[in-house]
Amino acid sequence: MKKISFLLLFFIGFINAQKLTSDEISLINKGDINSALPIYQTTDENQHLTLLNISSEIDPLDVNTAILVERMKLSLLSTDGGVGIAAPQVGINRKVIWVQRFDKEGKPLEYFINPVIIWKSELQNLGPEGDLSIPDFREQFYRSKVIQLEYFDLKGQKHSEIVEGFTAVIFQHEIDHLFGILISDKKEKEKNESYLKIDAFQKVNANK
Repeated sequence: MKKISFLLLFFIGFINAQKLTSDEISLINKGDINSALPIYQTTDENQHLTLLNISSEIDPLDVNTAILVERMKLSLLSTDGGVGIAAPQVGINRKVIWVQRFDKEGKPLEYFINPVIIWKSELQNLGPEGDLSIPDFREQFYRSKVIQLEYFDLKGQKHSEIVEGFTAVIFQHEIDHLFGILISDKKEKEKNESYLKIDAFQKVNANK
């Protein structure tokens, strides 16, 4: 009986932790709910602080989550060629992202609630990345070539899938946002790291 009570309290606590605050609800519903939300910029001190915060999970079944998801899509569509966006970029530190699926026919935009990367390959690709929240910044970054992802939809259904290539890069970039990681900071930290170049095709002398 005690075990059941503990599990019930844990579940209630988990649901309450997902609930949006009054300030978040106000921001999500600000203005015309059928319009795009402004995209936060690192050039604004207060907005920059929001972008650096760690995001928490959100209730997929909350009506405000659905509004946030739709307005984030409109925000992404309002950009010039953006391929992904995370909720912190519209001022909400919650785990919601949109990603353009270059790995699917028609390259559709898809949303992901409470996404988690549960596995990533050691094999990495080097490629260019920019950011909707960082003006005039573009650099080369290493990202895992393949990832395994778990997430929820607006019906509360859990999904799992394996993603690779450029789409996997977008997922990793957007999920970084949920942990307050910006590519500009990422590049600065990498300056202090050293890498050993290895020829993957170098033949080993069997006599040694």
